[in-house]
Amino acid sequence: MKIGEIISFLESWAHPSLQEHYDNAGLITGDAGWECKGIICSLDATEEVINEAIGKKCNLIVAHHPIIFGGLKKINGKNYVEKAVISAIKNDMAIYAIHTNLDNVINGVNGKMAAMLGLQNVSILSPKAQTLKKLFTFVPVDKAEQVRNAIFAAGGGHIGNYSECSFNAEGEGTFKAGEGADPYVGNIGKRHFEKELKVEVILPSYLEGKIAAAMKAAHPYEEVAYDVVELSTADSRIGSGLLGELPVSMDESAFLTRLKEIFGLKMIRHTRFSGRQVRKIALCGGAGSFLISKALASGADAFITADMKYHEFFDANDRMLVADIGHYESEQFTINLLHEVLERKFPTFAVLKTTMETNPVLYF
Repeated sequence: MKIGEIISFLESWAHPSLQEHYDNAGLITGDAGWECKGIICSLDATEEVINEAIGKKCNLIVAHHPIIFGGLKKINGKNYVEKAVISAIKNDMAIYAIHTNLDNVINGVNGKMAAMLGLQNVSILSPKAQTLKKLFTFVPVDKAEQVRNAIFAAGGGHIGNYSECSFNAEGEGTFKAGEGADPYVGNIGKRHFEKELKVEVILPSYLEGKIAAAMKAAHPYEEVAYDVVELSTADSRIGSGLLGELPVSMDESAFLTRLKEIFGLKMIRHTRFSGRQVRKIALCGGAGSFLISKALASGADAFITADMKYHEFFDANDRMLVADIGHYESEQFTINLLHEVLERKFPTFAVLKTTMETNPVLYF
């Protein structure tokens, strides 16, 4: 199996176009054309993880964090990033990072956190704008189902938890085929009237090319008339953070105790208790202080995240409990998520989880 096949699958789950502007997700080292010998899933692609992959005869590391985040001007082994890159290149190790794009899909990093907490009625906390488009095309009535099926198979027609969504309006189209044309119906040089359906379908922006190509391939007309427009509507499956509900309410102390148990925490930094019950939960794996206002606006009783600064704890305004559980700790189950998803897709292939502890933060 080529590494590119594994990358294609990962990008069908969390497309690189969904990453934040500052990110560096994608293939960091290596060649998509290489044969894959085995995969190791990790949070970080450090030199220790690379050595582990070499020892286990794997040549692809699928990591959450990109080992190269900003630009490198020199590669001489003076820091952990340069050491890892040198080791990866020397040993023909491919490193693929699936970072904020995996944060921004509902069944990604935050979805795994929500599942560990047993949250129900899960939704995106801050949906990402300008991620949807609408395609309009005009199809002879007898071929409409064929074209719709092609669009749906390519990824169009999803609205929330619903799939194969389209709107169809009947009308009459006209055209006159010129010299050199090969019309599906009608005659050269004569205006033709055809009963058609106008088919409208919502699609993710990043799939526009794929869906348009599939639509054209299934369409009977030699020249396909279609329009694609950008929508201001946000995709309910794409965005930052998650919102959900515990099965039953808990007091704040019991909730934090439960958090410590589930995430194996030694400590939690949190705002003071208010005496309110906790049921509605907002969360964001990694650094999520930018979502405090969204969490407050959602009516969340508690917000779980990491990397909070001193003054940011004040921003909760005693209206919700904020729990900083640590960056690594909040994202640790991403390793399991990557392993589960890849192993399910490639059941006969070697997909392993790193045994390296890459958390750089220790507690005394």
